[in-house]
Amino acid sequence: EELGDLERLVLLLETLPDEKLVRAMEIERFRGRDDYPVRAVWNSILAGIIYQHPTIASLRRELQRNAQLRQVCGFDLWSGVEAVPSDSVYSRFLRRLMENYSHFVGTMFDELIVMLTELLPDFGRTLAIDGKAIQSFAKRKREGEPDGRRDVDGDWSKKVYRGIREDGTPWEKITSWFGYRIHLIVDSEYELPVYYRLTKASNSEVKEAHGMIDNFAKTHPELINRCEEFSADRGYDDGKLIVKLWDEYKIKPVIDIRNHWKDQDPTRLLGDYPNVSHDYKGTIYCYCPQKGIRRAMAFGGFEEQRGTLKYRCPAKHYGINCQGVADCPVAKGIRIKMEEDRRLFTPLARSSYAWKRAYDKRTSVERVNSRLDGFFGFENHNIRGQKKMEVRCSLALCVMLAMAVGRIRQKKPELMRSLVASA
Repeated sequence: EELGDLERLVLLLETLPDEKLVRAMEIERFRGRDDYPVRAVWNSILAGIIYQHPTIASLRRELQRNAQLRQVCGFDLWSGVEAVPSDSVYSRFLRRLMENYSHFVGTMFDELIVMLTELLPDFGRTLAIDGKAIQSFAKRKREGEPDGRRDVDGDWSKKVYRGIREDGTPWEKITSWFGYRIHLIVDSEYELPVYYRLTKASNSEVKEAHGMIDNFAKTHPELINRCEEFSADRGYDDGKLIVKLWDEYKIKPVIDIRNHWKDQDPTRLLGDYPNVSHDYKGTIYCYCPQKGIRRAMAFGGFEEQRGTLKYRCPAKHYGINCQGVADCPVAKGIRIKMEEDRRLFTPLARSSYAWKRAYDKRTSVERVNSRLDGFFGFENHNIRGQKKMEVRCSLALCVMLAMAVGRIRQKKPELMRSLVASA
């Protein structure tokens, strides 16, 4: 029978490793009423996610209308629309899932990561991290016991955006929200999540990154060993994080840097070299001994054993005519120890083309965030409370990974990021 758009749901149900969760919930119900089978209700919740139903009421209307969808979910066909659970059934089911079985959802996520690790030999080679604001449906924090109608967990946070206009004047934009923040580590090549954590909105991104990397290494040591580059925006500019990535895990940090220089000088002299300077971004310059012309030196590679970065004379490397090359003390190149400034001098030089290419991959996190907003409905939802938000985010990420695993097994890797294609 032609399934049409239901093919996506069938693919998800066949791929998602949810047997442990369903069996645990079935065992709990063993001696209770089974008017609505656990498996069918669970499958219908997954259908609500993949077909973008914003509420349970919307999902129920579709189940009442679509007999084929009821059949795929596992409801009794002979009962007709009577087989569709009521709102209260879904409320109790989701409450049980949230309170007693949410750890099974995290286990599913980890099992899907293992599947992708086996299916994609280069999965996890380049990673990126970023935090995403998720507003609560509540407008402010309420006191008292959580009852599903108030948010007693979220808090306020704000983000400041700064820049320079074309005319040279600075601009600033401040956005604030009440709710939560999801911290995501994603594979920047395949644009798929590999680790996540949901916290209150005010939690520091840098502090969470330290713990996430350590926990990720314990949970998926094969991926942390496979990782070569780790990119992040300047919100994660932290010397301790940069040191941790390289010294503990041999991962090259590709993290944008903020200008912490309080003086107005564009460059500072480097070490004992009389004609070498650097800017706050780590670009190395040399000066012609005769003309005083400043030129950016060419990055010559990283020497891991020595812990040094090599830089070459631009005149010799680029073929530039420099009148003072014969008298230049750095004509043969220089070596800079990373210990000069671990935040500034990283294994992948900030001034190199390779660093820029690696940093461009950071935008993969933004595309994953966009899918969470657009397809999974976090831009317009009715969720209150941290526990609900954690389960809902976990399910969304599991669906994202399961669809990718299913498409790869179908020999259609070009569709692994598509959540709407039925082909």
